[in-house]
Amino acid sequence: MDQLLYELRDGVAYLTFNRPQARNALTFAMYERLAEICNKVNDDRSIRAILMTGAGDKAFAAGTDISQFRTFDKEADALAYEERIDRVMNAIERCRVPTIAAIHGACTGGGASIAACCDLRIASRTVKYGFPVARTLGNCLSLASYNRLVYLVGPALVKDVVFQARLIEADEALARGLVNELCEDQGALMKRGEELARLVAGMAPLTLQATKEALLRLRPKIEHGDGNDIVLMCYMSQDFREGMDAFLNKRKPAWKGK
Repeated sequence: MDQLLYELRDGVAYLTFNRPQARNALTFAMYERLAEICNKVNDDRSIRAILMTGAGDKAFAAGTDISQFRTFDKEADALAYEERIDRVMNAIERCRVPTIAAIHGACTGGGASIAACCDLRIASRTVKYGFPVARTLGNCLSLASYNRLVYLVGPALVKDVVFQARLIEADEALARGLVNELCEDQGALMKRGEELARLVAGMAPLTLQATKEALLRLRPKIEHGDGNDIVLMCYMSQDFREGMDAFLNKRKPAWKGK
């Protein structure tokens, strides 16, 4: 699939979100392919690490392609979407090998969720990370996604970023522990990403797998279906329809809170 490139070299799987003309916004098919690759890696013991990047020079991944929401007209659509997102994110987190996100440019919405699921995150100084849904579509994240972010950076920063629809840039991302390292430019980022992938690929695989699993078990559990009420409150609202229309027509939305 040319929208999600996959290559295996010397025990490292390279995944590239490949829609640079759309800032690598993700289609449903791309999400499914990502989960499929992560699940297959679990069965291939020759693969020791995954490195994820975005094509072009503008974005890692700028969320879900908005056109995917146009057909939403019933509760089942919203719940199926968030169930898909949670299933894909779980596949990334549960992948037995270390996953690394090399972030250049925009990393927002679904792209930010993918990066949050990775074990290690490195970025260039162009990074802009966040969930600007309060300014764009008027939707929300699933309870599992909020849980994941709170575990990663804490509730105060999650509220700060979501409430203000602001994007975290390079120095703050490093200071907050959102990324592990900063690189000066895209070339340095990709070089470091490959070095880091090869480094972790050479470590004891069962030690790394056990560490991943232990940390997942320590995180608070979210049961299937928890939070469906808040998902439906947003996705079935007039505001969500207004947000989509405003986004697609490049105008400012007029929120009504209903």
